[in-house]
Amino acid sequence: MIVGNGLIASLFKENYRSDVVFFASGVSNSLEKNESQFEREENLIKDTLAEESDKIFVYFSTCSIYDSSKNGSSYVLHKLKMEQLVKNSAKEFLILRVSNAVGKGGNPNLLINYLIRSAKEENTINVHTKASRNLIDAEDVKNITEKLLNENYLNKIVNLAYLHNYSVVEILEIIERFYHKKLDLNLVKSGSGYDINIPETENYFRENNLTSKDDYFMNILQKYYA
Repeated sequence: MIVGNGLIASLFKENYRSDVVFFASGVSNSLEKNESQFEREENLIKDTLAEESDKIFVYFSTCSIYDSSKNGSSYVLHKLKMEQLVKNSAKEFLILRVSNAVGKGGNPNLLINYLIRSAKEENTINVHTKASRNLIDAEDVKNITEKLLNENYLNKIVNLAYLHNYSVVEILEIIERFYHKKLDLNLVKSGSGYDINIPETENYFRENNLTSKDDYFMNILQKYYA
């Protein structure tokens, strides 16, 4: 069963397991403050847990909980509350904290979609020079999730993120090389980043020869934005 219709949910529509609930629906905007949006996700999780109690419950959470600038935000507190709800209610579960997944489609306001659109439209891009982000190919999110399930790695919280962070400056430099064009950048000395530990998943990237930062993001651009 798949709950949701966004980027993450779409990854499992073709080959989903009948014994698993992939819950990828809910609040995705980290700036969200509307309490009704949080309540909607909570009620949907509770209803799904009750109706599908015999299935493994896979909940897609966020690595934003490690961002010190968002520690007390409504969004992060809500996600932590939903994780606890799943842990307390599901017989078998897997909570996956995802970094910045990049794939086909998705929210147009996601970082890479925004940067690519700005580059193509030749808009000025405000660059926070101290900011960094962890980008992961949506296909790798799918592959790692399936690998964990096949290995029966359950009742755990796992970070789904790439081996390395990218500074926003690095991201834009690679985009410039990919499109062979000079972007109009306005550099602002601000921003932040945070490290993500991935002990359960780092071998996946090494085994699949995905250790080069530049090549990894170039492949993402080629796959989804060529």
